[in-house]
Amino acid sequence: MRGIGIMLILAGLALVVAGLLFMLAGKLPWFGHLPGDINYRGKNWSVSFPLATCVLASIILTILLNIVFRLMRK
Repeated sequence: MRGIGIMLILAGLALVVAGLLFMLAGKLPWFGHLPGDINYRGKNWSVSFPLATCVLASIILTILLNIVFRLMRK
């Protein structure tokens, strides 16, 4: 039961961090507008593919999760 409790606490912390990131994302002018992000705008429509932003987020999350799992292993 202790392992489940720790996982629930970590999941809760991850949700808090994700919520804070979403709140701050609107205040970061470069978020979603990196070189490599594809934005098309028409007269009455727009399409956005934030490829570079997704790659950057993936790299950051990979590093953070590797650190967390290495600390949990000890």
